[in-house]
Amino acid sequence: MQRTNGAEVAPEGYQAVLGLEKYVQANVEHSVLELVKLRASMLNGCAFCVDMHSRDALAAGESSRRLFAVAAWREAPFFTERERTALALTEAVTRLGEQGVPDEVWDAAAAVWSEKELADLLIAIATINVWNRLAVATRTQPPTDV
Repeated sequence: MQRTNGAEVAPEGYQAVLGLEKYVQANVEHSVLELVKLRASMLNGCAFCVDMHSRDALAAGESSRRLFAVAAWREAPFFTERERTALALTEAVTRLGEQGVPDEVWDAAAAVWSEKELADLLIAIATINVWNRLAVATRTQPPTDV
């Protein structure tokens, strides 16, 4: 059972996160953004977001084959170099440890993303991690009537 509905009890806070969401939707290529959201949500164990972003990606024309492969993206041949570096950065930022993001992950991303694109990608990764943490902490469940 969901613990609380933060959007109802703290609407200004949720509007602030929605502002970040709108920014990244306007500034990060959609197909990469959905892969990033899906991978971070998988890592964070957020069933609500995994469900939402896989459905959103399918509706936008993404293949189910690629979506299933996000869990094993390193071994799957379905992703471009830009997508691979975005997924690697997503993992490093989502699992942020004491050493931060490894230089090899950052350097690989910086080699295929412009400085502005990389900044926007980082904002996208941070934003989905905020959403995941809100949904997991409140035990928000995906709809079952789909």
